[in-house]
Amino acid sequence: MRSVPPSSLAQALLANRGPAQRRALAKAITLLESTRPDHRAQADALLTELLPHTGKSFRLGISGVPGVGKSTFIEALGLFLIARGHRVAVLAVDPSSSVSGGSILGDKTRMEHLSMDERAYIRPSPASGTLGGVAEKTREAMLVCEAAGHDVVIVETVGVGQSETAVAGMTDMYCLLQLPNAGDDLQAIKKGVMELADLVVINKVDLDAAAATRAQAQITSSLRLLGYSGHSHGPHDEQVWHPQVMQLSALKNQGLDRFWAAVAQFQKLQTANGKLAARRQQQAKDWMWERIHAGLRQQFAASLAVRGVLDDRTQQVLQGRLAASTAARELLHLFSGSDPNLSNGNSHA
Repeated sequence: MRSVPPSSLAQALLANRGPAQRRALAKAITLLESTRPDHRAQADALLTELLPHTGKSFRLGISGVPGVGKSTFIEALGLFLIARGHRVAVLAVDPSSSVSGGSILGDKTRMEHLSMDERAYIRPSPASGTLGGVAEKTREAMLVCEAAGHDVVIVETVGVGQSETAVAGMTDMYCLLQLPNAGDDLQAIKKGVMELADLVVINKVDLDAAAATRAQAQITSSLRLLGYSGHSHGPHDEQVWHPQVMQLSALKNQGLDRFWAAVAQFQKLQTANGKLAARRQQQAKDWMWERIHAGLRQQFAASLAVRGVLDDRTQQVLQGRLAASTAARELLHLFSGSDPNLSNGNSHA
């Protein structure tokens, strides 16, 4: 990737909208996704410069089992929103190819009409094995899209086969899509995933209206049994948001107005009671610690002192000659350099 000074990239992102800004947006996200140390330094400088221009969008997480129609729903919603004056960014996290590590679904081609509109920006990124199917740099990409003036940022995840706490931990609202025949067994949705949902949408209602109605009733009952998770504030408290279940057909463009009305109501309530601001502050703190942990793991694996004895300590643990906790403490001491005696192989409980 040809190097572009962060200040020039920031100016292009903050300038008037058009092809030049879209190119700058693509370059910025590519820079964020790079693992080169010099690119990482440039990306940090870019984020620092853009940060005052971020935070003004609504961040919406979309998930659901494969085949539920996530891409169709997001495209229909995106077209609905830009027709009403919004600018929409879609960060679609595709499953990664086990061979190349690249995206294999190609959401940009699956959202053909939306991707052609200059008021929308779609960026497919490989999940690369990240927990929850959310690309490692999605949070940073979200900030760049906000700085470029996109007031609605949608994060589409791989699906509910993995932990979806990651998308709930970076968005303002988490929406779970279900199929009309979900009522009988909730499509094996884990309790934890259902508890995360701020809104459950039964898509493809045009296929079987009766089944969709049954699913809505059963999922609503299930949410009540779950106690609304962290949303529980009593059934009569109108000052907070309680998870809802609704039906729509993205393919037929039916129900999108009701969906967005629910989103607007969620935003209004959560802003008024301070929960939206608190949620973002907690997310920023969690993000910082997540990157600290990831950075420490990388440094630990790259440490020459650790690499020199790691195989030996691992074998001792596997053979039952050394407790795993003891081996971990020895390796951490070697990594931090806090106990020079360990370089001689001495063990400490």
